[in-house]
Formats: sequence, C-alpha cells, structure tokens
Amino acid sequence: MSSDLEQLYQQIILDHARTRHGEGLQDAPAGASAGESHQLNPTCGDEITLRAVLGGETLEGVSWEGQGCSISMASASVLTDLMAGMPRAEALSLVENFREVMRSRGTVQADEEVLGDAAAFSGVSRYPARVKCAMLAWVALEEAVLAAQ
Repeated sequence: MSSDLEQLYQQIILDHARTRHGEGLQDAPAGASAGESHQLNPTCGDEITLRAVLGGETLEGVSWEGQGCSISMASASVLTDLMAGMPRAEALSLVENFREVMRSRGTVQADEEVLGDAAAFSGVSRYPARVKCAMLAWVALEEAVLAAQ
C-alpha cells in the first residue's frame, strides 16, 4: 500500500475517532424493531453498546455508546455511516467481508467500493492485537441485527 494511501486511511481513522458519528443510543421509532448488543474487549478494555433499528428488512439506523481506543471508536463511527439504510442481509454480508479482511493479517486488501471508509482499517489486520479493537462494533452490529428479528 502506498504511503499516501496509508496517510489517507490514518486521517479517516483519526477524524472518526474525534468526531464520532452515531454516538449516543437512540430509541427505536414506533413500529420498528431494535436489537442491542454489548461487547467488551477484555484485552484492552474497549467497550461498546450498539443498537440497530430495523424497519422491516432495512437497517434504519445504528447508534452506540462506548469507550476505548481510537481504532475501536473510529470503527464504530465508520460502521454507523456505512450501514444506515442498508438491507439487513447486505449489512450482515458486509460484516463478514470486514471480518475476512481483519483476519487476513494483511493478505486480503479491503475493497473500497464495498467497504467505503471501513477500508481504512485494512492496515490494522497486520496487528493481531488490534483486530479485536476494529471488530468490536462490527460484532455488536451482527448480534444486534440478529436479535432484532
């Protein structure tokens, strides 16, 4: 990966860590179903509670509250932007795609066309101790969406 691209990715992560999109749990509107998941990374203490609101088969919104390192908080912020308005099945597929990139130890490049700003976390996959940080919100979303059925 070029150093220019790595710098851009670092900037995306830092921006989202500073200005967290979706932070603050939102109540589900009447008629919508919501699922919630609390995840903790005992290794570093990162923690998140995420709520997914579904209107039928569409992910109407994602909100969360948490504390932790810039990687985990930025990942939750990026996920919030990426998932809004997405069909449920597509959101779960995206979680799996992100998981594959994160578990690859740098061998699978993130497809920016698919993952958008979440591709910025592809470099994290080379640092196994940080993968859980990046995955925390994604695991919470997966559980919350499945719980909202």
